Amino acid sequence: MDSAEFRKRGKEMVDYIADYMEQIEKRQVYPDVEPGYLRPMIPDSAPEVPETFEAIMKDVERVIMPGVTHWHSPFFFAYFPTANSYPAILADMLSDAIGCIGFSWTASPACTELETVMLDWLGKMINLPEEFLAGSNGDGGGVIQGTASEATLMVLLAAKRKMIQHVQLEHPELTKADIMDRLVGYSSDQAHSSVERAGLIGGVKMKMIPSDERFVARGTALRKILEEDKAAGLIPFFLCATLGTTPSCAFDNLLELGPICQEENMWMHIDAAYAGSAFVCPEFRHLMKGVEFANSFNCNPHKWLLVNFDCSTLWVKKRTDLTEAFKLNPVYLQHCHQESGLITDYRHWQIPLGRRFRSLKMWFVFRMYGVKGLQEYIRKHVNLAREFEDLLNQDDRFEISAEVAMGLVCFRLKGSNELNKALLEKINSTRKIHLVPCQLRDKFVLRFVVCSKTVDSSHVQFAWQHITGLASELLNDKSLNQSKH
Repeated sequence: MDSAEFRKRGKEMVDYIADYMEQIEKRQVYPDVEPGYLRPMIPDSAPEVPETFEAIMKDVERVIMPGVTHWHSPFFFAYFPTANSYPAILADMLSDAIGCIGFSWTASPACTELETVMLDWLGKMINLPEEFLAGSNGDGGGVIQGTASEATLMVLLAAKRKMIQHVQLEHPELTKADIMDRLVGYSSDQAHSSVERAGLIGGVKMKMIPSDERFVARGTALRKILEEDKAAGLIPFFLCATLGTTPSCAFDNLLELGPICQEENMWMHIDAAYAGSAFVCPEFRHLMKGVEFANSFNCNPHKWLLVNFDCSTLWVKKRTDLTEAFKLNPVYLQHCHQESGLITDYRHWQIPLGRRFRSLKMWFVFRMYGVKGLQEYIRKHVNLAREFEDLLNQDDRFEISAEVAMGLVCFRLKGSNELNKALLEKINSTRKIHLVPCQLRDKFVLRFVVCSKTVDSSHVQFAWQHITGLASELLNDKSLNQSKH
């Protein structure tokens, strides 16, 4: 493909993408395929001679689209949203064309410097304390990670190194292995599984703090488990607090947890992967009170801020805590501008060496929407979730299982877990809308999340009518079966 054909096909692809987005509502939101569906549809080896672009695009519709779960459909109410916008798509096209691997400042200065500034922009937009910003000469700063899972792993490893150094200074007789065996980190029992997985990869014990009746991690529960662990000779070093948990969007109590972490010299990380984007709106910032106690903070613009995947933003108060844990300088990566002041080598901030020019899409989106446009987007989703909550409150067959704070509503039919599993099976098997469940204590709960950029009240109303219609069928079937016995 030469540049002339690229121009032609590029325009066709933009038209295809625009048509896909405009008409996505007409596509079945959840695919009707079985595992292994794709292999028989394509050859078992690559072609010996070139094929045409037209043939490939025909196979996109024939082979690929039947197996796509359409995350950007207005009938997709599962998981949490994944962001999408035309400015971000265009920025990714430019990033792919530039094709730099921005592991160091000298490898592509614009890639590094724009990222530093964009993380400061976003940090100010969500009202992070100034210590988290790089500015012209600050000690903190931000970096784009691939996912919140990577961000959690990075700070856990940094916290581990910091605590090992601290203990060895006070107890030089202890070996690194001795200390490692006694380290223990904590998270709420509502935290994402990636926190526990970070502990597995980091080779440290992780323990769960029992959450309260609102699914919130509190200071009393943390202090109790810390006292027990210290009495057993363990060394607490890390806490991951969550703002907007995956099951119910609960917010851990930072004002209680933070001072305890400071007293115990523990690293406090805040995982705000989904809900953090909402802090662009001043009315939600009360939910992050206590953020000043944190050592690090993470949120995902690629969830709820119109910046396409992957773009998970991580800030640290003291960047050397992060970079010193992972810094290696082989000759082939050294250059005349070693990291100091304004010069940053982001390879020291992440697991991989290579990195894409991801800050371009932040720059495009923030400029083309503005803070006010992003605020309106968040508020629209929250208001639609409130609309669904109101509908639930009008039907006494249902109950709301957790406080509604953002764009997630947790609900269930009053009755057994088996009844609610049957309802979810009915909902997803019809493939008109898509939901996923969670477990809150001993209850099987359905999650309804406002996700799509194009979702509006009509889609919420359709989903409600669909859910209640299937619930009526299910309850009628159940009563008929009971009457037969």
